[in-house]
Amino acid sequence: MLRGRGPDPATDRAVTRELVERAASGDSGVRIWRPHRTVVFGRRDTTREGYDRARQAAAARGYTPVERSVGGHAVAFTGTTVAFLRAEPIEEARTGIQTRYERTSREVASALETLGVAVELGEPEGAFCPGTHSLSARGKIVGLAQRVRRDVALVSGVVVVYAHEQLADVLEPVYGALDLPFERDAVGSIAQAGGPADPEAVIEALQDGLAPGSTVEWLRET
Repeated sequence: MLRGRGPDPATDRAVTRELVERAASGDSGVRIWRPHRTVVFGRRDTTREGYDRARQAAAARGYTPVERSVGGHAVAFTGTTVAFLRAEPIEEARTGIQTRYERTSREVASALETLGVAVELGEPEGAFCPGTHSLSARGKIVGLAQRVRRDVALVSGVVVVYAHEQLADVLEPVYGALDLPFERDAVGSIAQAGGPADPEAVIEALQDGLAPGSTVEWLRET
């Protein structure tokens, strides 16, 4: 279990890459942290006509625009948003995808229940980074994604703790520039659903749900 973040977005992403490489060597790992204030664009975003305007809209609101190498659409991290990922070695890249999604969804839903938040599978129309593997309660709270290499499976997710209106404030112009559907009311948060507005409490619950009893390594931001 790895906690904490690097001093800047680029260094922080390198930490994740290192975790993935460790998994390729047979060492499974889980990371839970609060990413820097960024808007992360998917590969499909970069091909859209309004991509440059979307990056400018993010930067103008104080969010560093970065890109990820896989599909999906833009996700924003406010600094209080929690991210998690599990990297594990695999022997067959073409099997196990749905099983990993279902396992992670159960574990995250159970973790949120300990915080007093009951979620349901799915998401409302107009949700950010729409996908079939989401958890909602008065709006989308959790989005899941999966990337599979020949030797490693990486399941990751984003959890909106609070400040859902702040999240909508940046995503609305970003999605507008990309000419993609987006509804402000589709953005939920743990706090809005009756849970704590406390990222550390969420991280502790996710740690217990995703990797109970694991040894924690701390990455200190400097």
